[in-house]
Amino acid sequence: MVVTGKGGVGKTTVSAALGLLAARAGKRTVICEVAEQEQLAAIFGVAASEHEERELRPRLHAISVDPERAKEEWLRYQLKSSALASVLGGSSVFRYLSAAAPGLSELVTIGKVWDLAQLERRTGGSEFDLTIVDAPATGHGVAMLRAPSTYASVARVGPIRRQALTIDRFLRDPRRTGVVVVALPEEMPVNETLDLERRLRDEMDMAVDRAIVNGLYPERFSGADAERLRAAEARGGGPVRAALAEHERAHGQRSQLRRLRRGLEAPVTTLPFLFQPELGPSQLDELADRLGRSL
Repeated sequence: MVVTGKGGVGKTTVSAALGLLAARAGKRTVICEVAEQEQLAAIFGVAASEHEERELRPRLHAISVDPERAKEEWLRYQLKSSALASVLGGSSVFRYLSAAAPGLSELVTIGKVWDLAQLERRTGGSEFDLTIVDAPATGHGVAMLRAPSTYASVARVGPIRRQALTIDRFLRDPRRTGVVVVALPEEMPVNETLDLERRLRDEMDMAVDRAIVNGLYPERFSGADAERLRAAEARGGGPVRAALAEHERAHGQRSQLRRLRRGLEAPVTTLPFLFQPELGPSQLDELADRLGRSL
């Protein structure tokens, strides 16, 4: 399950809530953070994973993918020798060439994700029923998904092409891979979500399976209430102004939510804004409960 969306919309939070929901259902689940992020470990109060699987809850694990470590694992798998892989991986020439190769980090990252999703893993380690990818923001997320097909077209023969084609087929198979897009109920995230669905369909023949709109404010006041608030605001009063501002924000969010539902082919689920200074395990449990009732 690939979770993507515009930067800052709460992809990690939603990935964690989905992981909790899956683990509760009895699935052995791993949440895969990319680009060496370590946010989940901090939220759950466990030691950083550092490219190794770390248990967050029963049946729920996390891993932070380090592209350099993933590159070394790929070399060991291809060369069938840890010693040769260490020699080549430590070569300054190899490091220079691999750094210059466009999209290689994306390829080895998605390759690591693909390995986590296999019942027989090439690199060893635990086996999982579900792999949730806390993917990069939309543009980089699409580049990561497209990396296997790009390399398969460049490498006409050989192990890179075979491996890239295997991963690409896995990603494009709707029975094996799903895409969840996270958005905020605001104009730019909604625009980006609509554009992502179009790009995935036109460029990769993939679909968005579901959109999750995060951070939705509650509707506390009716239209008549809002009119009375405006009349009271004219007479002054900070609390009245704050209440009216929240009402107008909630009203604007509903307008963007309706626009997303009209324009998106995928179903849309919402999650509430949690009025907490920081999100911790209890808040993630609350969001998982919400998702469990709506999915």
